[in-house]
Order: sequence, then C-alpha cells, then structure tokens
Amino acid sequence: MLPPSGIRYHLSSDADTRSAKVRTPAQAALIVGALGVVFGDIGTSPLYTIQTVFNPSDPHPVSATTESVFGIISLIFWAVTIIVTLNYVLLVMRADNEDEGGIMALITLIRRQAVAGGKRTKLALAALGIFGASLFFGDSMITPAISVLSAVEGLKVVQPSLEHLIVPITAVIIVLLFATQRLGTAAIGRLFGPVMIVWFLAIGACGISGIVLEPEILKALSPTYALDFMTGHFGTAFFALAAVVLAVTGAEALYADMGHFGRSPITRAWLLLVFPACILNYMGQGALILGDPAANISSPFFLLVPDWGRVPMVLLATAATVIASQAVITGAFSVARQAVQLGYLPRLRIAQTSEETVGQIYVPWINWVLMVSVLTLVFAFQTSSALAFAFGMAVTGTITITTLLFFYIVRHQWGKPLWLVVIGGGAFLVVDFFFLAANLTKITHGAWLPLLIGIAVFTVMTTWQRGRELVTARREGVEGSLREFVDQLHERRPSLQRVPGTAVFLNRNKSTTPLAMRANVEHNQILHRHVVILSIETLPVPHIAPADRLEIDELGYADDGIAHVGARFGYMDEPNVPSLLRLAAESGLECPLEVDEASYFLSTIELRVGDAPGMTRWRKRLFVATSRITADAAEYFGLPRDRTVIMGSRIEV
Repeated sequence: MLPPSGIRYHLSSDADTRSAKVRTPAQAALIVGALGVVFGDIGTSPLYTIQTVFNPSDPHPVSATTESVFGIISLIFWAVTIIVTLNYVLLVMRADNEDEGGIMALITLIRRQAVAGGKRTKLALAALGIFGASLFFGDSMITPAISVLSAVEGLKVVQPSLEHLIVPITAVIIVLLFATQRLGTAAIGRLFGPVMIVWFLAIGACGISGIVLEPEILKALSPTYALDFMTGHFGTAFFALAAVVLAVTGAEALYADMGHFGRSPITRAWLLLVFPACILNYMGQGALILGDPAANISSPFFLLVPDWGRVPMVLLATAATVIASQAVITGAFSVARQAVQLGYLPRLRIAQTSEETVGQIYVPWINWVLMVSVLTLVFAFQTSSALAFAFGMAVTGTITITTLLFFYIVRHQWGKPLWLVVIGGGAFLVVDFFFLAANLTKITHGAWLPLLIGIAVFTVMTTWQRGRELVTARREGVEGSLREFVDQLHERRPSLQRVPGTAVFLNRNKSTTPLAMRANVEHNQILHRHVVILSIETLPVPHIAPADRLEIDELGYADDGIAHVGARFGYMDEPNVPSLLRLAAESGLECPLEVDEASYFLSTIELRVGDAPGMTRWRKRLFVATSRITADAAEYFGLPRDRTVIMGSRIEV
C-alpha cells in the first residue's frame, strides 16, 4: 500500500545505505553492485551502435566518409552527455518516490494532492506516464535479445563457421539469466560487478588504442562537428539519429533501478567509470573506421580488439550483455511493483531479496513472462541488426515522456520559475523529439514492435485500473460500513447465536465489513464468540518494532468479543497472521484468542462479465482474465490451509 500523501519513511542512518555518502565498505559494495546491475544496458551499447549507424542494409544508410564519422561520433558524445549525464543522472534522478525511481515514481508524485495542477492535467500526464512505463516493458523484452545476440555474434568474427550456433547459444544464456533472478539483485550485483569493472576497463583500453592510431578523432568532442553534420547534411543526420539513440539505451533502466542501489552510488559509478569508458570506445571505433572505412564498418567493436584478444573479448562481451539484460529486468521488477502499488496491476507475488535496500526485489510472474517474450524475439528475428530498428522506438518514447513528467514536477512541486522550466525543459525536449521523430521513420522496419508491446501493456494496465475502481465501488456498496454492522449486531433482537471459538476475518481496511463476515451472519445466522477483523499494511521500511506494529480498536463494544486489529509490517517482515494474533493477545486485546484453533476467513470476489456500465465488453473480459494472476492470499499471509475458509461473492463488471 502507498503511504499517506506527503509522508516519507526513512530507514535508520545505519541501514539507509542508499542516501548516505560513499564512505564505508558497504557503500563501495553498492557501487560495485550498481556496476553489475544498473549499467549493463548502456555499457554494452558500443557493441552495436556504430555498427548500426553504418549498416549498409539500413533503409537510410550513412556513408562512412570522414565528415560523417566525425559528425556521428560527435552526435553520440553529446547525446550521451545531454540525455544521460545532464538529464537523467544530474536532474531526473533527484525526483524519487520513497527513494524509488522510474517513470512510475513520477506518476505517483504527480498524482499526489500536494502537487499543484488541474485534475484533468494530472490524469492526462498519468496516462502518458503509464504508456511510457508500457514502452519500458517493451524495452525490457528487446534489450536481452539484442544485447546477448550482438555479443554472441562475435563468434562470426572469430570463426565464421560457428554462425549457426549463435541463436541456440543465445537462447541457453537467456534461460540461465532468468533462472538466476530469484537469487536477488544484491547477489547478482556482487557476481556481475567485478565482471563489469573488467568490461569497462577493457573497452576503454581498446578505445585508447584506436585513438592513438587516429588522434584527430578527439576533435569530435567539439559540438561544432555534430551541429555541422546536422545542418550541412540534415537528411542523412536526421535518419542516423535513429541509430545514434542506441548509445543512450539503458538511461531509463538506470533511473528505474535507482531503488535497488540509490542515486549516489549510481552517479559516482557513471561519472568515474562508465561514461569515460564508453566514450573512449566510441571514439576508438570512429578512429578505426577513419583508417579504413570499407574494412571496418562491418564490426568495428570486435575489429578494434587485437587478434589475440578477440576470443576473450567475445566471452567478456557475452557476460557483459547478460548483465545488460539484468539492468532492464530489475528495472521491470521495480516498475511492476510500483504499478501494483498504484493499482495498475493486480497483487503479484513480490519477494524481497535484501534487508538493507527496499528496492531489491524479485517478481516471479514478470520474470517468466519476460523470459518467454525474449526467447520469442530471439527465434523470430535471429540477428541483432534485425532487432536494432525496433530498439530505439521504446527508448526514445520512454525518455521523452520521462522528461515531460519530470519538468511538470519541477514546476508544480519544486516551485521553480516558469522561465527556467521552459528554457531547461524545452532544450531537453527538442533533443528528445528529434530522436523520437527519427525513430518514427523506422515504423515499417521494426519500430512497430515496441509500439505494439507498449499499446498492449498500456491497455492491460489501464483496464485493470478502471476495472478495479468499478469493482471497489460496487464491493463497498455490498460490504457496507463496519461500524454500522457492529452496531446492528449489538442491537439485534433476539441476539445472534454465538458459537465457541475464534474467527479471524482478513479485510482490506477498517471502514467496511468483510464480505465473509457479513455472509456468515446473514446466511448462517451465527458468529464466533471471539471475532478479530484484521487489516494489514506494508510500509517502505525493512522492519517494524513489535511495540509499533498493532493498533487495536474494540469498535465501541469491548464486551461483544469483536475487535479490529490494524497491523503494520516492514517490507522485510513476514506477515504471518497466526504469529500476529499471539502478539495482539499479548498487547491488550480484550477478547481472549484461541490462536491454535482459530478459523480464518478470506473474502474473495468472483468476477463475471455483465451489462453494468463503465467499460466496454472486451475490456471487461480482459479485466476478468487479468484478475486470475493475483497472488494467493492464504499463502502470502501464512494461513493454515486446514483452518482457512474462503467465502466469495459475485460481482458483475
């Protein structure tokens, strides 16, 4: 559940490893972990970016002339600098929701009452943000496929006869990657972090070796080469932007993964290692192409490596692209959890994998859906070049939407002057729109794929959110007020028959009557001698002390044996209901509890497609189908199966 608007929960100074300055070994470990999880996507972009720009099979090919090479390298440098370093690392990552990043965090901030702005504007921006998050899920599917394929394709450079093994090897790697997600991002980061350090040092060194051969390439650091290329050869440069944008893939994953490691470790890792290494490699590839364009445009990344190092580099690149996939997978987990919190997805089983960091999670359902989707793309497209045309659309769409939402927050929550927002936001949006427009030209060449995925995910999320609103309104009408229900029981004549034992009714809140309790009274005409109505709230802190966990309300009639217990848990606390009841009994609950013999009642809703207004019929069917992935409540709350009764009601949507 989301905390009340305006309230922020903070871990203690010892546990809050994400916001403290990097002074301790634990903080250094976070940086290494961030290198192993966050930067894989953007850090492996040198594998395919320049190769894609000069790909002769591109529908709008770029000739490898001296002028175009300087222009492309300059465009890449300034695109990475403006979009990733300035926009994301230095600005956007300052906007967080309880230390969580990503586009869903921006939606949460905008929807809060504390943020100024009209209701319609907020709804429109929230819908735009949901579409951006949907595009990010498309990115999470495409990135593992194109990244691992591009690395394994290095086998063709080493030994052309191994080409037929590329797709099977890629598929095996992807299956192993998704199978290890349950270990958690902390464990994966500790494993992958050292590998990525070696990767960035290696690609930086290779870049330096290329620059030494053609040091003139350093001139491309000047923005004049990018501007001259855009103005002097606008047609060529504009279409080239669709490939140049591949250099910033992973920017949104970097933001979405902020909850896993925090802003400070990510910022330091980017500025001190990742950014310099990537730029050096891009410039080295540019220098290599300047030396012999015809021979080197086919695979400039691997050709930049000395002959003796190509086999090790293929292995290292494969490991790095597996890690690249990790960046968007963990980002997808974070976005999915925030979507659940906001009511855009049903309750999913979410496993916390770290006691130190709230954002380190594993979402099994999302994990396996992504795995199937990635494997489908690998077998359908076969090569990284075939996927490259599709890749940029998801990236640019999400980046543009993120920029729009961020500057709305800058204006309406942070209160920055309008002129500053217009100038600053306008400058970033001009860059974003150029990249977005260039990628729209690739619609018929593969860019339709992320758009299709985005539209499908957007439809599911908005349908669930709308359906949930309708069901909640109808369910509250059926449940009625809990206070009034208890008052009626107290005044009832003749009195309701009370049978021996303890009944525990799990409910969503304190205001309405559990459907199972109402059904028991109205249909069975009985109620247990001791009744506990239990509501559970999970807060974004690792643990809640037992003394702060419970809030007990006898509902005005201490002698009736009916009480409401509100329980607060930290995200690492196990919400075990029997243990909670024992704690309640020790904390002053008036009615005695027979915990070992208690019966547990769950209220479930059976959804049926009906003629009620609110949604079209096909969306109702989609809503009902989506509801079937909701996590099992009895398992989640540790209820004994042999003493758990599920009582349902039917609601038509």
